[in-house]
Amino acid sequence: MTVAFQPATRADVPAVVALLADDILGRGRETADLAPYLAAFDAMRAEGGNTLYVGRIGAAIVACYQLTLISGLSLSAARRALLEGVRVASTHRGQRIGEALVADAEARARAAGCRLIHFTTNKARGDAHRFYDRMGFTPSHIGYKKPL
Repeated sequence: MTVAFQPATRADVPAVVALLADDILGRGRETADLAPYLAAFDAMRAEGGNTLYVGRIGAAIVACYQLTLISGLSLSAARRALLEGVRVASTHRGQRIGEALVADAEARARAAGCRLIHFTTNKARGDAHRFYDRMGFTPSHIGYKKPL
């Protein structure tokens, strides 16, 4: 099975929301009301450098991720990529789609001149941690969040 990654369209948003809700953490965070998701998608598109990607097998969306490109001064003014919202449909896990997703995100980040890709992951996602370790990522920092 080959998965093809491409920028999402507004019509893809419901399928992406379903992927976000397709795990134990997402079930408690995501809602059925699509209006805020569609508004967020429109805002992302307007920002530039903030793109939602979907992975398709045929017509089915089986994976997604968000890649945000960030210019900064630290690390000798290194441009970086922030990887967010990484999901693979539960029905398609274990088929190396996650590896293809990370490879796609890394290639896009490199093509945009990024020298670093980073993300946060929930402490409860042990399987994801093992996956990211295998993919060559290093848990080098502690992340903090504060609701506003």
